Amino acid sequence: MKIEKDHPNVIAPPPLIFFSGLLAGGIVDWFSPLAVLPAILSSLVGSLLVFSGLSVIAIAFLQMRSARTNIEPWKPTTKILDKGVFGISRNPVYLAMIAVYCGVAFLYNSAWFLPFLPFCVLAIHYGVILREETYLERKFGDEYVSYKGRVKRWI
Repeated sequence: MKIEKDHPNVIAPPPLIFFSGLLAGGIVDWFSPLAVLPAILSSLVGSLLVFSGLSVIAIAFLQMRSARTNIEPWKPTTKILDKGVFGISRNPVYLAMIAVYCGVAFLYNSAWFLPFLPFCVLAIHYGVILREETYLERKFGDEYVSYKGRVKRWI
C-alpha cells in the first residue's frame, strides 16, 4: 500500500513536548520553590525514575535499531514490533519519558513540574499517539489492528 507521506505527521518531537513541561515547571519553581519530599528521599526516587525511564528508552532503541526501523516518529516505520517492551505497551518510550519527567521533578525536588505533566501527556496523546496509530493502521492494516488488540496503549 502506498502512502503519500510515510510518517505520522506528529505535532512535535516527543522529547520537546516533555521538555516544554519541564521548562514551564522550572520557571515557576525559580520564582516560588515548592519541595516534593525531604531532599534525600526526593533524590533517591528521582534517580530511580530517571534510571528506569532511560533504561526502557535504551531497550526500545536497541529493539528498533535491531529491527531496522526508526525510533523517530517523523520518519517512516518499517516494521511493527510486538516483542520485548513493545509486547508490554504500544508506547513504552512515551511511558519511559513520563518516568524521566517525574524523575527530574523529584531530582529538582519541585512540585511545580508535576502540574504541567498532564498537558504534556495530552499533547503526546492527541498530537503524537493518535496520529501514529492512524498512520500505522493505514500502512500495516490488519497486522497493526491485531497488535492493538493484543497490546494495550499504555500498560
